[in-house]
Amino acid sequence: MKRGRIAKFVAACLFLLSLSFAASAAKVDTVQTFSKIMNKSIRAVVILPNHYKKKEAYPVVYLLHGFAGNCTDWIKKVPSITHLSDSYHAIIVCPDGGFAGWYINSPVNKDWQYDTYVSKELVTYIDENYATIKNRTGRAITGLSMGGHGALSLAIRHQDVYGAAGSMSGGVDLRPFATSFGINQILGKYEDNPQVWADHSVVGMVNNLKPNVLKITFDCGVDDFFFSVNNQLHDLLLKAKIPHDYTVRPGSHTWEYWENSINYHMVFFDRFFKHANQ
Repeated sequence: MKRGRIAKFVAACLFLLSLSFAASAAKVDTVQTFSKIMNKSIRAVVILPNHYKKKEAYPVVYLLHGFAGNCTDWIKKVPSITHLSDSYHAIIVCPDGGFAGWYINSPVNKDWQYDTYVSKELVTYIDENYATIKNRTGRAITGLSMGGHGALSLAIRHQDVYGAAGSMSGGVDLRPFATSFGINQILGKYEDNPQVWADHSVVGMVNNLKPNVLKITFDCGVDDFFFSVNNQLHDLLLKAKIPHDYTVRPGSHTWEYWENSINYHMVFFDRFFKHANQ
């Protein structure tokens, strides 16, 4: 075979190989959902695994963004999450939690009701429009920073909705950050009602947990400004005898850290899904 023909043959093989990869890659949708409680449309990114079929039932991982972010953060910053959807044969949903919504139903502002939106309105939308396992054995939730706090707080408040939860570098105690990250817009000034801040912090929700009901994993980098509050949560869970995985790694509040961390969370959730749906 002459050199020119060899080059054409190789090019054709590479083209066919690229088509094969494209055909098996995860599909990324951006959907418009409507929040009745906030009376507005809200976007969400939905990642479907390769060979997604409507006749099957897939587990769903809800993956939350951080402060000042939006629903596209994860797919833009960590595009490899599409491969995680493929590898674990799971749907990944990235909600929009607002610039500083903290995934909380605000007691002072009716325009911020992201607890109800994510855990009721969005979950209902996903179950109605995609082939999902439609109960807690097929749902997990995790996120980074603001989203890490959101994931744990939503899962604790809605243990009938989620079976497993995680947090990456989560701000799991809001009180030390009373003048930061827009939290006072959601909860009001800390000095006006400290108990509201305590009740809406993950560390204040530990008493709502019972052993072996909600599967929990969380981690934080040693150089992260949320490191001490994550250690605090770990100690409280140990004292309450709530089984959980807590990992400390080198790193700080960076996308490099979270790109690595999400891999471990998906392993944890995959084990939960397989055990719960045997």
